[in-house]
Amino acid sequence: MGLQARQLQTQKLAPRMIQSMEILQLPSLALQERIEQEMNENPLLEQQDVDPLAPEETPDDETPQGDTRSENEKELVVDNDHDNQEDFERLQNMISELPNTFDDSFKRSANRIAEDADRRHDLMANAVSRPESLNDFLLHQLAEMDIDDRVEQVAERIVSTLDARDGGYLRTPLLDLLPAGHSSEDIELAETALKLVQSLEPTGIAARSLSECLLMQIKPGFPHFEEMQVLIESHLEDLAENRLPQIAKKTGYSIELIQTVREELHMLNPKPGAAFMETYVPNVTPDIILEQDDSGNYKVRLDDDRVPQLFISEYYRKRLQDPSATAAEKEFIKNKISGAQWLIDSIEQRRSTLTKVSQAIVEHQKAFLDEGPEAIEPLKMQQIADKVGVHVTTVSRAVDDKWIQTPRGILPLKRFFVGGTQTEDGEDVAWDTIRLKLQDLIDKEDKSDPHSDERLVEELKKAGMTVARRTVTKYRKRMGIPSSRQRRDWSLVKK
Repeated sequence: MGLQARQLQTQKLAPRMIQSMEILQLPSLALQERIEQEMNENPLLEQQDVDPLAPEETPDDETPQGDTRSENEKELVVDNDHDNQEDFERLQNMISELPNTFDDSFKRSANRIAEDADRRHDLMANAVSRPESLNDFLLHQLAEMDIDDRVEQVAERIVSTLDARDGGYLRTPLLDLLPAGHSSEDIELAETALKLVQSLEPTGIAARSLSECLLMQIKPGFPHFEEMQVLIESHLEDLAENRLPQIAKKTGYSIELIQTVREELHMLNPKPGAAFMETYVPNVTPDIILEQDDSGNYKVRLDDDRVPQLFISEYYRKRLQDPSATAAEKEFIKNKISGAQWLIDSIEQRRSTLTKVSQAIVEHQKAFLDEGPEAIEPLKMQQIADKVGVHVTTVSRAVDDKWIQTPRGILPLKRFFVGGTQTEDGEDVAWDTIRLKLQDLIDKEDKSDPHSDERLVEELKKAGMTVARRTVTKYRKRMGIPSSRQRRDWSLVKK
């Protein structure tokens, strides 16, 4: 054993970065709850209540609207004339001993009370809706693919066995999903179908073990990719039991390297299907408002009027510089100030990132907003990430569970991300556009001689959309449109 100095370049997520990512992912209502929780835990955080319905100007002899507390409410627990240790202990125990002396929740303004009442009324008035299940989410992705019918049938069978409560793992043996007397060709078909399902989102779905689930989530180019592979394949149990010396002895890795790799493994999702366990979703509240100026350009605006403006108590700032403050008091204030400042910075970073990402999405899908769903263009999150200059995971967190109010209604931000294909001219066309065109062709067809799927392929080709016949058949069935024989109106057929 010995001591040695080495220079290592590693990637670690600082607590501040983790908090920033968590705040970014929260929708407006959840952010309000998070702020309330933080304010209850951190007495240094204060908020400025603003009533949007109140007049901007107030008489000089009245309390300004930005600070609705009375003079008595502004009085501090600590006695400024003495500032002794007894006062500080009284401050730390104010919640249990003297709740009415300092806790503003017992002396809320009339505007604050009315705002809370309106929010409770909104929660009760809006009916909840059921979220998309894991099975529906996976089947929707399969429907977008042009695959063999037999492979699709086995893939759908695999999807039907996945349970979000179990994290989306495939617990049923693959051979049990095949008919009795299956051949080697059937086994190969099942393996192909499983790989297809495992390629869907969320990454790691339909894994047969934890190690397989984690291996599916790492790719070459990841920091410490090879080390992550080794630990996942051979040392997961040792990692769980924190037997790092044994791992170091078997692998030759240093303890520091193993700890770094373990922290990176914690960023992976061991239960990718668990996100679909929620039975109900909260009422839809738009996080972004889309406005159009006189020139026809769209500008996004965050609807965060109900998110309180936070600031750090001026009293505690001064108290920190007071020579009479004890060492314990200063340490307490320093820790709370650090946490408060991190929260304020994270909220501001969320506001900036969400605005930039939303504006980039709107600019890309301007035709969709102007002309309707038929004009939507293919869009991937990576395109927005490149345009804004952030990582693609930041875009994913920014649009997660966020809604935007547009001239075409309130839409989820994820609605603007769609897959697509290319026309013969090399132009990108979204699958939604193809489905709308397919619906239009069927609506306008001669009901005495409806279009067959082959004829629909020809009509789509005339419109510049090259689509396989089985894809047309799949879309037609997903859209609930019967076959040409079932659509025929015999009363219009010439005898």
